[in-house]
Amino acid sequence: GPFRTIGRSAIELANHVGGLGLVIARTVRALPRLDPRELVRSVVHFGYDAIPLVVALAVFIGGILVLFANVNVQRYGAKSLIGWAAGYTILREFGPLLTALVMTGRVGARNAAELASMNIGGQLEGLRGVGVDPFALLVAPRVIASTIAIAALGLVVNLVAVFSAAFFGQLIIAVDPGSFFRSLEQMLGWRDALAGSAKMVAFGLTISLISTRAGLVARGGARAVGRVAAVAVVASSALLTALDYGITVALERVL
Repeated sequence: GPFRTIGRSAIELANHVGGLGLVIARTVRALPRLDPRELVRSVVHFGYDAIPLVVALAVFIGGILVLFANVNVQRYGAKSLIGWAAGYTILREFGPLLTALVMTGRVGARNAAELASMNIGGQLEGLRGVGVDPFALLVAPRVIASTIAIAALGLVVNLVAVFSAAFFGQLIIAVDPGSFFRSLEQMLGWRDALAGSAKMVAFGLTISLISTRAGLVARGGARAVGRVAAVAVVASSALLTALDYGITVALERVL
């Protein structure tokens, strides 16, 4: 009946929340013993290799924003506000959220699949057998590295998207780049940059923790690897959307 379905869903949700809490606790406890070599390798693995992808994403973000803005410019003649409108949208909304959603498919799925493969293959259990803590050697470096990588890639997206918007603004709407950046400088402040940075850190930590949890609980054969990767992407995407709304509301009240 419906009560059994609700109860089962509540138990499953509590299980996921509790498991995520355990991952967070064990990761924090392993930080003093974190392997720095694995941290550097993971930053390159998750971040550096994704730079071409996020640069292409940023260029399209800037172009799309200018195309949307062109409608209002033609209607109201608000060319002087293009820089502010593009910068505000990129820094506080489009840049962080779209970067996080794309990195969910790249970083989150990869992290979940790799940990699931090691878990199913017995490598994590083998590390425990020889007295090595998998959280200190593998999990904690991956959580920190993916958070740093996603936050840094978000900054790259913001920077490239703003210059892309300035380029397409001149190309499509004939807005002078000097006017574009003056509007950006005069109407945007440190609060907008801080809001975007806070979102990127929160999004990166969310993706890394959910994908790590998914990989560590994987059971079964080869199909389980693909399954946990898909679960990590879907769960992260859903939570990122809700988290974006919550952070936006909270920052509007605080800042």
